Amino acid sequence: MELALYDPVCGYYRRPKTRVGYGADTDFFTASTSGPVFGELICAAAVTLLQGRNPRDYTFVEIGAEPGREVLTGVTHPFAAARTARLGDPLELSGRCVVFSNELFDAQPFRRFVFRQNAWREIGVCLSGDTLSYREMPTIAPGELPATAPEGYVIDAPLAARTLAEQLAAPTWTGLFVACDYGKSWAELTTHCPEGTARAYYRHSQSNDLLARPGDQDLTCHVCWDWLKSPLSLQGFGEVAVESQEAFLVHHASAHIAAVTSAEAARFSPKKQSLLQLLHPSHLGQKFQVLHGFREG
Repeated sequence: MELALYDPVCGYYRRPKTRVGYGADTDFFTASTSGPVFGELICAAAVTLLQGRNPRDYTFVEIGAEPGREVLTGVTHPFAAARTARLGDPLELSGRCVVFSNELFDAQPFRRFVFRQNAWREIGVCLSGDTLSYREMPTIAPGELPATAPEGYVIDAPLAARTLAEQLAAPTWTGLFVACDYGKSWAELTTHCPEGTARAYYRHSQSNDLLARPGDQDLTCHVCWDWLKSPLSLQGFGEVAVESQEAFLVHHASAHIAAVTSAEAARFSPKKQSLLQLLHPSHLGQKFQVLHGFREG
């Protein structure tokens, strides 16, 4: 996973290519593809979640944005400053911040386990000539895995995502944490997903063949929201919650949604179309969730 996604030479996220968008050569789209309206909604929601605190006292820090896909591109924001920490940049957070990410955690390497003959075995990858194939390996399973499971049950464990959450929650800064992503609870991952949640994306087609195009396709799995919430709570974040993207934006950015809808009432504009895509349950509204919490200074 680390090689396929992040190797300096052949890693998918290291290559100078356009990954996000609707073009023929792109592989997937995200909320940021909807244009400035997503950034406007995130700003509005952040101001609400600051609960009367002056946004001018906070620096907006986006973690892991694709080049040219920063959430505040084209957005007039209310914060003291805005910056982006890209892949490879040090995670230097200090002072009062609004720390934001969009599909950051699902892009971290995961480990795959299968329950076979009353024991968990880790699934590795071996190379024979020019051919990649899976290999089941005896392993000391992480303590989080359930003691038992149905024969052949697969768990894609997003352990690196949890480690990243622990790093971002380090007590060097105060303020608001907001992460948009897709995931499930640990109970769902261990009982309702017998084939795991990992998949590949290439040219907007989803595949279960994770070995098909190493370095040329995106590899991802659902994050475990319990594993991301826990580091925040342990590091002093209060009111840590996970909401669907639809609920998050409606609850915390309703005034901006109403303003856009009212201003564009006479026509079905691109901005209203973006709102529909971001909010509607059949589009991104239920597919994505938002984790958020606040730590006092």
